[in-house]
Amino acid sequence: MSWLMRQTAPLINGLAGQLFHLPFLRGSRRRHRMAMRLYRWAAEHGSRSALSTYGHLLHFRGEGVASRIQGGIYLERAADLGDAKAQYQMGRIYEQGFEHYFRSDPVKALAFYRLAGEQSHPLAVKRMIAVYDEGALGTAIDPARAECWRKRQAVLPGDVVRT
Repeated sequence: MSWLMRQTAPLINGLAGQLFHLPFLRGSRRRHRMAMRLYRWAAEHGSRSALSTYGHLLHFRGEGVASRIQGGIYLERAADLGDAKAQYQMGRIYEQGFEHYFRSDPVKALAFYRLAGEQSHPLAVKRMIAVYDEGALGTAIDPARAECWRKRQAVLPGDVVRT
């Protein structure tokens, strides 16, 4: 049965996304609750995309500290599964710290930014350039590494903000 649920999770995630973005009944609390339930179900049954989306919604738009911490946990699970957006967000969370659960940790922040940057996440690449230009997150200023990240940035799509 768990195999079937894992196979169904991406479909449920897609349904949640469609429901969440419908122009019909915009602002409906009932529609919002249903979409969030679907995201949660898909996330708990292994959908990497649902883990990322649901985690982001809870952490950055959730009500209350417990909700935001739970969102961070979902984001971390998505990041561990290789989701670039979640890796970037976890870099931000560990760089800034959040409550007692996600203490500021420059080593983890740098690792998550690097993982996201290696998948060409534009904001992660930009952050990696800044890290090596400024010597942030416990690193030494390293113009050679900053230039390496600038080369990665140069091949990103043109609408990405350049440093």
